[in-house]
Amino acid sequence: MHKIVIVGGGAGGLELATKLGDTLGKNKKAEITLIDCTKTHVWKPLLHEIAAGSMNPDKHELEYMAQAHWHHFRFRLGRMDRLNRRKKEISIASYIDEDGKEIIPRRSFHYDTLVISVGSTTNDFGIKGAAEHSIALDTQEQAEVFHQKLHHAILKAQTQKKSIQPGQLEVVIVGAGATGVELAAELHKATREMTVYGIDRVNPDRDIKISIIEASSRLLPALPKKLSNSVALELRKLNVHLYLGERVTEVSAKGIKTHTKKIISSGLVVWAAGVKAPDFLKNIDGLETNRINQLMVNSSLQTTKDDSIFAFGDCAACPIDGTDQYVPPRAQAAHQQANLLFKSMKLRVKGKTHLPRYVYKDYGSLVNLGTYSTVGNLMGSLIGDSMFIEGIIARLMYQSLYKMHLMALHGFTSMALQSLARMITRRSEAQVKLH
Repeated sequence: MHKIVIVGGGAGGLELATKLGDTLGKNKKAEITLIDCTKTHVWKPLLHEIAAGSMNPDKHELEYMAQAHWHHFRFRLGRMDRLNRRKKEISIASYIDEDGKEIIPRRSFHYDTLVISVGSTTNDFGIKGAAEHSIALDTQEQAEVFHQKLHHAILKAQTQKKSIQPGQLEVVIVGAGATGVELAAELHKATREMTVYGIDRVNPDRDIKISIIEASSRLLPALPKKLSNSVALELRKLNVHLYLGERVTEVSAKGIKTHTKKIISSGLVVWAAGVKAPDFLKNIDGLETNRINQLMVNSSLQTTKDDSIFAFGDCAACPIDGTDQYVPPRAQAAHQQANLLFKSMKLRVKGKTHLPRYVYKDYGSLVNLGTYSTVGNLMGSLIGDSMFIEGIIARLMYQSLYKMHLMALHGFTSMALQSLARMITRRSEAQVKLH
């Protein structure tokens, strides 16, 4: 059978593997293999809620092995690090456990069609101390590490004999994109809920400080100015400190230094400024990549040097027709591209070489500020302008994005039952994770 190997189980890769498994895999038309370096999947836009403690990841993570069993594809655990285009093989590094012991040896997988959807990682631009003294939110593991550090900092402040020191409970977020601003609002809510459960020596309004540093002159620089201004207004109401037009030059254990010589003390630093594709992709076996390691692809999402290799999502640089720009690294783009590749894979299995072309459609953007507000612009380029929305309508539309992702993975009935179960159990649980 035609062997389709998908590397990367993010939202796009997992949706594609599920759809192909339910059709080509189920009907024995192709062998579908999904490879990822983790055992479970969590929708990436939820990571800021996990980091703040507003969400328990155990109730939202999907096990790849179970999904593969239910949807007729194979799952293999490991991290791709090599490619042999001549042999049509990829190599997966050995899997090492927490004690440094090899659990799974290095393996190779043959493919007829390779789809790379490994997403993106945070780009610290080589800023001094950023890698050592800040935490990114690229993975569930990183989000949980940040939550543990935040929780421990609050517990320490609660039980220490001396008074809370300046900067001890200050969180500095570098980067004012969607991740940064959503995390700031979620932290404001979560830290106040945490103090309800016996944390009586910490006054969140006095002791906990949240700051955002952004090199641009405004928040959300990639989105419309009206949306940016609305988000800035809401964050200032929450007493989130905004340092705009400040470029970080150094990160240390004590805080942040900017190009204007400003020093901002901090107990925790989150780096959310800029993204790049994983380093292993850089010119891998002669494939063309750009300066942030993205694989260069044409409008069929085939790499420019090899028609048997496709790439999509954040790790691919796909041109927007009629412009000199590339498709932005956004979840809606990955979802659209996964749908296109579903059609393309079925055609390739039939031996067809003429494949459909991807045309990016901007449906707008939504930014969720927790229980405080949700704002966004709808339709985007579809009507040549954007419609600004906020409040309950924006919130419902934001929540619907996650429901659509769950529907793509499980179907409507399962999504509805899961949502109902979470609504019921949520009423008997703490509103913030306390461990």
